[in-house]
Amino acid sequence: MRAVLVVNPQATATSPGGRDVLAHALASQVKLEVVETEHRGHAMTVARAAARGELGDVGLVVAHGGDGTVNEVVNGLMDGAGRAARYASGGLRDARDPSAHRDTAHDDTAHRDTARGDVGHRDLGHIVRPESPAGPGWTSPVPAPMLGVVPGGSANVFARALGLPRDPVEATHRLLHAVDTGSTRRVGLGIADSGGTARAEDTTGAVASGARWFTFNAGLGWDADVVAGVDAKRGKRTSPALYTRTAVSAYLKPPHGRPAMSLELPGEDPADVRTVFVSNTDPWSYLGSRPVHLNPTSSFDTGLGLFALRGMGMATVLRYLRQALHQGKHRGRRLIRHDDVSSVCVKAEKPVNFQVDGDLVGTRTRVEFRSVPRALTVAV
Repeated sequence: MRAVLVVNPQATATSPGGRDVLAHALASQVKLEVVETEHRGHAMTVARAAARGELGDVGLVVAHGGDGTVNEVVNGLMDGAGRAARYASGGLRDARDPSAHRDTAHDDTAHRDTARGDVGHRDLGHIVRPESPAGPGWTSPVPAPMLGVVPGGSANVFARALGLPRDPVEATHRLLHAVDTGSTRRVGLGIADSGGTARAEDTTGAVASGARWFTFNAGLGWDADVVAGVDAKRGKRTSPALYTRTAVSAYLKPPHGRPAMSLELPGEDPADVRTVFVSNTDPWSYLGSRPVHLNPTSSFDTGLGLFALRGMGMATVLRYLRQALHQGKHRGRRLIRHDDVSSVCVKAEKPVNFQVDGDLVGTRTRVEFRSVPRALTVAV
């Protein structure tokens, strides 16, 4: 099997020594290429190239970094397999449908084969994604490569939700065992479609139709304001204390105010809310070692979980925060909560911050969230 290891050297728990141990361990079982990311969007570019067959017959892409790195790799894999535009528009045709075709020819001189046991290091910052040959509805005749994850961030929500070890060395052993035995899991993903309304400040690299995949959560409003605040402090080591201070600051002085948002669920009347949290699994996130439960029954095998507040009064926020830190048994008239939903649309009267998997996407006035069951194969 050919594999690509994508390493974010800036992630909290990654190091050159750890990268080398991981690379050589993987190279004992696969033909490996190693790429260190140099900027935001780089991991997405590499994964997209792997899924499109531009790096050879890649069957596994391993993300070594935090949740942001994992999210970029997932978006690259899914977009490279031609799925983003289709799922964003509500189509559910599998990429392995034999009626979908594309030309997978590529220049073999653009890469070198590595013999089993060798590690190839590649600079892929130059890759430019060509236009999809069949237009926006284009699909790949093969599934996206399998995803592997070795945690290297601070929260590592996706990896922990999968039951993977937090320690990179232990996670590497788990990944090697999965590759050796063929142990995999098909997980559902969420996709957030803003209809191609990307704004100038978006720097993460757009996928088809302005859609972004997410693995564990997404949101509009307060939680995205917190993500934006932490992102503005990039360079500081992330910690529960930093997130707490930023959450308090964003609550007291929301960067975009608290514009009204309309929440639309299939078959229900629109509801006015002030902040929206969408979950693809449980927990929604972690505060240090403490899980934050918003939709405790959510999992990679169910639809999306929805948690929205009608108001942001201090008493309301403290009440639900306390409940979220204690098994998520939420009650109250200021709360709108649904489990296992297939889709939900959020519209804002003014642009509000929007995040996926703890990564700021930008500001939006409309986002439609969809659940896509069994979307991706993960080595576990």
